[in-house]
Amino acid sequence: MASPKHARSPGWTRPISQCMAGTKPKASAPGPDLPRPGPEEHLDAHGSQSSNSSMTTRELQEYWRTQKRCWKHVKLLFEIASARIEEGRVSKFVMYQIVVIQTGSFDSNKAILERRYSDFEMLQKKLLKTFREEIEDVVFPKKHLMGNFTPEMISERKLALKEYLSLLYAIRCVRRSREFIDFLTRAELKEAFGCLRAGQYTKALDILVRTVPLQEKLASHCPAMLVPSLCAMLVCHRDLERPAEAFAAGERALQCLQAREGHRYYAPLLDAMARLAYALGKDFVSLQKRLEENQLRKPASRGFTLKELTVQEYLY
Repeated sequence: MASPKHARSPGWTRPISQCMAGTKPKASAPGPDLPRPGPEEHLDAHGSQSSNSSMTTRELQEYWRTQKRCWKHVKLLFEIASARIEEGRVSKFVMYQIVVIQTGSFDSNKAILERRYSDFEMLQKKLLKTFREEIEDVVFPKKHLMGNFTPEMISERKLALKEYLSLLYAIRCVRRSREFIDFLTRAELKEAFGCLRAGQYTKALDILVRTVPLQEKLASHCPAMLVPSLCAMLVCHRDLERPAEAFAAGERALQCLQAREGHRYYAPLLDAMARLAYALGKDFVSLQKRLEENQLRKPASRGFTLKELTVQEYLY
């Protein structure tokens, strides 16, 4: 069925950090509103899926009670908090500060990012290629030949860009798209992974700590999208000799990969977690057993380490 043309109110999405340990969520059926695989997502079409067929009636009832407790309404609000004129090498431009806040409760992890008008313009062009019909009623603020840097025009455009983002987010297939999520997170993640490759682990972590909460809110329908970022946090903490923090990041990444044993990060992550568990005096045997079982199901001639995988992200 074709997606509605008009804006729709955000649906119910699932926060990955609040699910009961050991409960495997039922995988979402693929559809046009799911993000297409990109260099950071690595969706595996052959990943194993969980099954409820062997559960008893009582187990099924408890399973669905748990699932219901894990779902909550997530809605994001967009504000253009400020704007400033920047002098570039060739010309000047306006940089807009975007604040993203989750409604429903106090959001201590509000996201603050900066984008210029050309970034919004690029987003619009990309969305038109895939969602032309869905966004035909969304008005994009046009660029003027003159007067783009007057206080009146900047103030007017701030309101227009805020409305533009809000309308895009209200369309389910758009807010879940790779284009929309990348617009809000890719610049920061690319910088973070660049710092990781350069060995600037503290700086990489500073960026990831600010960006991952927003990435989590945007990609709650597809938790595996967070795995590269969480694994990057593990690598940074580990190389900074913070094994406990590294292990905590790895636990979140493993939770994102429930029922996704075929994901390319799964085996390297288990290997890194088993080593960290051994160093911390935790249960490394169960992690090692899961790794061995995975290698029996999916033998590989040469596997990458977790660090080798993460340094390949966001190269372009």
